[in-house]
Amino acid sequence: MTLQKWIEDRAIHGFPTFSVEEVRAADLCSSEQILQNELSRLCSNKTIASVYRGYYVIIPTQYVLRGSVPATYYIDQLMSYLQKPYYVCMLSAAEMLGAAHQRPQQFSVMTTFPKRRVVSTRNVTIDWFYRDGLPEEALITKNTETGTIRISNPLLTAADLVQYQQHVGGLSRVATILEELSEQIDINNQFAPLATYVKKVVWQRFGYILENVVGEKKLADELYEQLRTSSGYFKYQPLSTSAENNPSSRDNRWKININVEIETDDI
Repeated sequence: MTLQKWIEDRAIHGFPTFSVEEVRAADLCSSEQILQNELSRLCSNKTIASVYRGYYVIIPTQYVLRGSVPATYYIDQLMSYLQKPYYVCMLSAAEMLGAAHQRPQQFSVMTTFPKRRVVSTRNVTIDWFYRDGLPEEALITKNTETGTIRISNPLLTAADLVQYQQHVGGLSRVATILEELSEQIDINNQFAPLATYVKKVVWQRFGYILENVVGEKKLADELYEQLRTSSGYFKYQPLSTSAENNPSSRDNRWKININVEIETDDI
């Protein structure tokens, strides 16, 4: 059996990815050099694409012209191969929750340390973010073409957007997304697994935006009550992480120094 036929058989049987170790185990090539040459040739003719050292995705017909496949097609299989927990986060999660309004240029994935270098294939750029651990109870699954993937729930998505505000285009963009995402946020049911995972300052910024920009007073009140019982005293913190900390304008409830003006976009 040729390597190409072996790959075609995998695709037919619902296996969209493979590792070089699996190819070696199948004993399809007489030498390592021939194997590497064949893999290189199949990448060149857009039969497969390398998404990690020694790990490949089989390019289905509908993506051949692009020469790559979206990360949703293989991210779950790749992370299983790497034996790393993960979840799709921020703008990518917001898009899958119906709240991004436009497809993000990067595909954002949260995983755990240590860092690994993963290839950005043609037309697919993955933004990697790292934490010491992930909040398993705050993750949900979504169906994809090849199975399921793990994404952050609405509250975790919102918190990540606020925490990584500089990576997603600033707080005005964050607030625009929160206007729609807030419909899916249930503070009383979604807060507990995230109480200590999310930094207190992020909750303060999020609460301020909910109440004063998005106009979700009920959600803001629920968040404030959760924080009051679990986190205690607030210290004044800047609203934006990318602007000078100017204490001249303050929000006393959330203990926020308002150092940037937030304007949401018209949807």
